[in-house]
Amino acid sequence: MRPMKVFKVIVHARTREPVLVLAEEDGDRCLPVFLRQPQADVIATGPRADDDQVLTQDLIVPTVQALGRRLEGIEITALEDGVFKAALVFDQDTRLAARPSDALAIAVRDGLPIAVADEILDEVGQRVSEMFPNGVDIHEPADRQVAAFREFIEDVSPDDFRSP
Repeated sequence: MRPMKVFKVIVHARTREPVLVLAEEDGDRCLPVFLRQPQADVIATGPRADDDQVLTQDLIVPTVQALGRRLEGIEITALEDGVFKAALVFDQDTRLAARPSDALAIAVRDGLPIAVADEILDEVGQRVSEMFPNGVDIHEPADRQVAAFREFIEDVSPDDFRSP
């Protein structure tokens, strides 16, 4: 598994679907993950703060803790027929299958580690310079990226996501 960080949240130009770009913490490859709109909205909200309205994803970690367990992170584990598979990773090496967009929303809200299987990066990972040929600041904080996406979300309507 390769440790990843939230790198950039973008909107796919052709489909107008939100995409979360994950980047290697210690490398130069990235992985675009298409999101469902509700999870993109949660990710755009950013990490959970004490004064935030409680979202559904915010209930996972406290519930797990109340049961005496710990959610340690999320993993994108496989790519099957063009669809990512993911898992929530708990203490005692327990894993629970989850949709990648749900797992990523939980990870962003609670600041949990994100990892991607090496095989996935080898198969579909892209060099940051190839994906963003006009350049990007790979050291720009994720919260600034999320804030920019949040601004985008505030200015769009459902009609913007309809097929042309």
